[in-house]
Amino acid sequence: MSHTFSKNYVHLIFGTKDRRKIITKELQPRLWAYLKGIGKNHEMIVLAVSGTEDHVHILFHLPPKLALAKAVLLLKANSSKWMTESGNRFSWQEGYGAFSVSSSNTDSVIQYIKNQEKHHRKFSFAEEFRAILQRHGLEQDV
Repeated sequence: MSHTFSKNYVHLIFGTKDRRKIITKELQPRLWAYLKGIGKNHEMIVLAVSGTEDHVHILFHLPPKLALAKAVLLLKANSSKWMTESGNRFSWQEGYGAFSVSSSNTDSVIQYIKNQEKHHRKFSFAEEFRAILQRHGLEQDV
């Protein structure tokens, strides 16, 4: 076959180092836009980005020529550098969660990501992440 076809959607979640609440509401729209720009620059189609003061959710299409670990590294390293250059002492946690999403579920994941502020009035990031891990059959202490 002379062409490559792929449709790999990934729901990516990662937090700030030590879960520090340092992504202010004023800064969030700029950081989310910057993350979208990083994705675009590396041929990742970003469908949704949102989060809270201590974490981010990104739904994106992973292009076939880019490994997941490399995509995560590009998003985290470039956004961390931008935040630091913008005058914020900043870094992301080392780990992340990455979960495949079927094409038929992208709309519901987009809505879930867009509703992060409302969702986190009831649940902490740790509670949310633990529930997502359990839903995917991954039991971990977070």
